[in-house]
Amino acid sequence: MVFFLAAFVLCALWPAALCVTRYSIAEEMERGSVVANLAGDLGLELGSLAQREVKLDIFTNKKYLDFNKKTGELYIVEKMDREYLCPAKSTCFLKLDFIIESPLRIFNIELGITDINDNAPHFRRDRVELDVSESASPGERFSLPNAVDPDVGINTIKTYKLSVSQHFTIEIQTGSDGTQYVDLVLTKSLDREENAVHNLILTAVDGGIPVRSGTASIVVRVQDTNDNPPRFDQQIYTINMTENSPIGTLVTKLNAKDLDEGLNSEIVYSFTLYTSEKTQDVFAINPNTGEITVKGTIDYEDMTLYEMHIEARDKGKNPLLGQCKVIVHVTDMNDNYPEIIIESVKNTVDENILVGSVIALVGISDRDTGDNGKVSLSIHQPMPFTLNESSDRPMHYKLIVSEPLDREKVPEYDIILIVTDAGKPPLSDNETISVHLLDVNDNAPQFPQSFYTIRVMENNAPGALLSSLTAFDPDLHENQYLVYFIIEKEIANTSMSMLFSINPENGNLYALKTFDYEIEKEFLFHIEARDSGSPPLSSNVTVHIIIVDQNDNAPVIVSPWRAHGSVVEEKIPRSTDKGSLVTKVIALDTDSVHNSRITYQFLQVTDATLFSLDQYNGEIRTMRMFSYRDPRHQRLVVVAKDNGQPALSATVTIKLSTVETAVKAYSDMTEMPLEYDIFSDLNLYLVIGLGSVSFLLLITILVTIVLKCQKPKPSKTAAPCRNSVISERNSTIADSTLVSNDAYWYSLFLAETRKGKLVVRQPMPKGSRYIVSSIPRGTGLTDTSDSAASTLQVSHKLLFFFCVSNM
Repeated sequence: MVFFLAAFVLCALWPAALCVTRYSIAEEMERGSVVANLAGDLGLELGSLAQREVKLDIFTNKKYLDFNKKTGELYIVEKMDREYLCPAKSTCFLKLDFIIESPLRIFNIELGITDINDNAPHFRRDRVELDVSESASPGERFSLPNAVDPDVGINTIKTYKLSVSQHFTIEIQTGSDGTQYVDLVLTKSLDREENAVHNLILTAVDGGIPVRSGTASIVVRVQDTNDNPPRFDQQIYTINMTENSPIGTLVTKLNAKDLDEGLNSEIVYSFTLYTSEKTQDVFAINPNTGEITVKGTIDYEDMTLYEMHIEARDKGKNPLLGQCKVIVHVTDMNDNYPEIIIESVKNTVDENILVGSVIALVGISDRDTGDNGKVSLSIHQPMPFTLNESSDRPMHYKLIVSEPLDREKVPEYDIILIVTDAGKPPLSDNETISVHLLDVNDNAPQFPQSFYTIRVMENNAPGALLSSLTAFDPDLHENQYLVYFIIEKEIANTSMSMLFSINPENGNLYALKTFDYEIEKEFLFHIEARDSGSPPLSSNVTVHIIIVDQNDNAPVIVSPWRAHGSVVEEKIPRSTDKGSLVTKVIALDTDSVHNSRITYQFLQVTDATLFSLDQYNGEIRTMRMFSYRDPRHQRLVVVAKDNGQPALSATVTIKLSTVETAVKAYSDMTEMPLEYDIFSDLNLYLVIGLGSVSFLLLITILVTIVLKCQKPKPSKTAAPCRNSVISERNSTIADSTLVSNDAYWYSLFLAETRKGKLVVRQPMPKGSRYIVSSIPRGTGLTDTSDSAASTLQVSHKLLFFFCVSNM
């Protein structure tokens, strides 16, 4: 919108005269707004202006206006701000020259810019802070800063307004230059504790249309005076606290308030004289923060309640103070271990103490309270003891024997008593009672075995240690000391104490004599072990002594018989066939079966290809027939060796002579020396036999020639051409002699076996004789044997030999 306040045109002829054209417009007109029809006001034709150059010269740094040659109008190209163009001036003109060339014409134009209310009042400081003492009196004045409005005239500041306040108001004063000044006036006394800060709003209002205003914040800080003492939010503080709280634990934080400020509100906390020294040793107070912390040990059992008197003092010039009381109730914790008190105890008792006997009196206690103080007593592990609570004395127990005791099983008991309270977590303690059992003689000696078998080699040295028979007694001291005895027993009028001896202290068993297996083979007796207790206890054991045979008897050759170690002479026909039995060597050994097992072998032989020897039965047989090259005399040395270690042996030398004679006569000749030596009353028969041999010599030669021509094969069951003293399978012993150094006689029974003779020895009473029985084996005898060959081969005939003992 364009406002034309006035338009003045002054014309004069150029160059003598000057023309000034004035216009008036309002500031802040919009771009394109027409100020005036400049061509019409200056009397210029639009047609001529189109052919001429037109220039608008404005005396500013901005081009606010421009001229339209087509319409002849002066219009606005930039908004104009009067306060910018003419600051601090009540009037504002914009000068410009309108220049037209061809011909040159210059028009002076003044454009008056009128003010509009486009600026609101504003304060140079939008926040004003004032410090007012709360002791200030009503009516006191405080200057406030003025507001500024760049507009002029009625658009400038007209008045000031203050926000509603009970304590303040404003007064406006106008200076000589028309400037308005504002004072803040106190109308009511201030109380900082009630309202420490007053926030006011000062508003400056102009007179323009529309009305514009500006505000400033007025902050009135009420300055404190020390007129309020510190105050606690409670007069009595009650706090529950557990005992044994760590040092440094916060008990509580006191919060005293002082409505004053500054030093007047700064508080120092401390204990008063009403707080005991013991309490001050347990608790500490921070003078600046009011924090009460633990600095000592809180023990419920020592004190259950603490009372602290606290004062809070400000730092004002004239300090004021406030007081309160802090009561701390201590809560019991399960911090005390229960205790066991041994009132009396028997540390040493006999192992046969009666069940129900009292071993100890025990008391228990706990300094805690409630469940923490409830205690129970028990034994750590199962033992032959129990606890009985006393009926008349609570928390007292009797430790009694509940089962029979045996020192040999458990010599000493470490009874661990455990007391436990009912706290959470529970605490416990223990005490050990040692009970030593004294020994009583309640155990008899015991041997490791009930039966001892001791093997003793014969020919032992007298006094030799046979064995150590040690018994064990689990008792102690004199109840454990053992004495050993041999229980007397006679065998054949001989006492065992004459044959054996035992050390009464250690049970070593000794032989008192040399034993001979061939006389005594075993002994059976008892040994007793007795302790030294009162009364003494004993036990016995059976001892079986077995005499072990030693190879101490050499074999004795009983066949072929020889006198005084002389050479045995035998005759054999040269016509003897291969495999014929020449003779049989028989040896006897009085040792045990193992040591008496005899084997035979040649020690010397004239011709090893002529004779063979059976190593088990001692039979000497021909390996071939005699030849004319063979010597007439053959010498055989046979050794009989037993099976002992070392082996013992006997030898016999047999001299064989080959003769050209009949078989029957030769047989008679070989048998007669044996019978002559044994039966001297049969010599007559020998003479008759020799006569018969001479008579039958011719017949024998003839028979021999016939047999040589026929060459029959040897029979498996009997010798074909010769009857020897001992046949191959139906032989019997012709002679036997046994020399004994003992006081007993022995009976020999010779039974034929497959590989030799089994000798069975049997002790006989003194004065008895040897009996040699000859029992033919098999169901039949050899057919070639002659009835007169041997008187020993009468079927089922018993021969008795009477021998005199060599004393």
